[in-house]
Amino acid sequence: MLGLIKALQEVLPPNLDAFFFANSGAEAVEASVKFARQFTSKTNIIAFQGAFHGRTVGAMSLTASKTIYRSGYQPLMPGVFFAPYAYCYRCPKAEANPQQFGFDNDCNSTIEQVSFLLKSQTSPEETAAILVEPVIGEGGYIVPPQRFIQGLRQLCDDNNLLLIVDEIQSGMGRTGRFFAFEHFDIVPDILIISKALASGMPLSCVITRRELMDRTKSGSHGGTFGGNAVACTAAIATLQVLQEEGLVENAARLGQTLLSKLKVIQERHPKIGDIRGLGLMVGVEFVIPDSRTPDTDKAKMVQKACLEEGLVLLTCGTYDNIIRWIPPLIINEKELDEALNIFENAMERVA
Repeated sequence: MLGLIKALQEVLPPNLDAFFFANSGAEAVEASVKFARQFTSKTNIIAFQGAFHGRTVGAMSLTASKTIYRSGYQPLMPGVFFAPYAYCYRCPKAEANPQQFGFDNDCNSTIEQVSFLLKSQTSPEETAAILVEPVIGEGGYIVPPQRFIQGLRQLCDDNNLLLIVDEIQSGMGRTGRFFAFEHFDIVPDILIISKALASGMPLSCVITRRELMDRTKSGSHGGTFGGNAVACTAAIATLQVLQEEGLVENAARLGQTLLSKLKVIQERHPKIGDIRGLGLMVGVEFVIPDSRTPDTDKAKMVQKACLEEGLVLLTCGTYDNIIRWIPPLIINEKELDEALNIFENAMERVA
């Protein structure tokens, strides 16, 4: 475990220097909420529409990507308030001015709505933290404007809240940086990582500042197998491979290739409404042509046609109308081109 901490410190901002290891992403989300409540002596959490944070009761209470994850389990954990996520493709202001708003610029309406939430439903005096995915995963592979994440950081600073960043899916090089928050020039108070951390072994981690962790009461959280030697060894090896084989840089480079080639395909297929992503975390959103109405059937048909040719793709989003590209970070350009050819052939077949 100490070896893994040392390896993580080499890729983290220096002030993120306290670590808690668990077994899964949901378990780490639950731990982060407990820590935030203890650190601040406040109770409420602001999360976002479209978010997915896990299936255990606390994590499920913070999830709003699909009703299937919550149906039949109410009442859930109280003290959770949902705000709109900065989803430019489906923002009325951005729809009216598509060239004006995006990653480099936004209308700021979502930050205004989070501010309104702090005035209308959960005051800063009772709000412990804002929990956010820097790139929405299960909820649709949504890349927010840079100013949105920066605005959340500023809101937390101004109102004495903690910013919890969930990088369970976007972390470990996936977006072309070790952590997606680096794209937004911010540092969270609490960082959650899992999934790729140990290349499939059960391991997750909550990372925060020592000054915050020191406020945690002894025995307030723990687990029998968290940070076990086998999983930690796998994580050390994973970090080593990511760095020595240049896989983060590979994700950045091929991610640009993937985006540009998908946009060429989009020009020939009006059923593709939006293409967005960072690194090798790219979403293709299917809509009914000449509208922004989600087209779940077409996304599923293309997914199935790709599978028949040996290409495994997953759908995501509230309407399951988004195909997500999340290839292994070891992919090369030849393999990527082969996958893109299968995808475009599938598009032609479905058309």
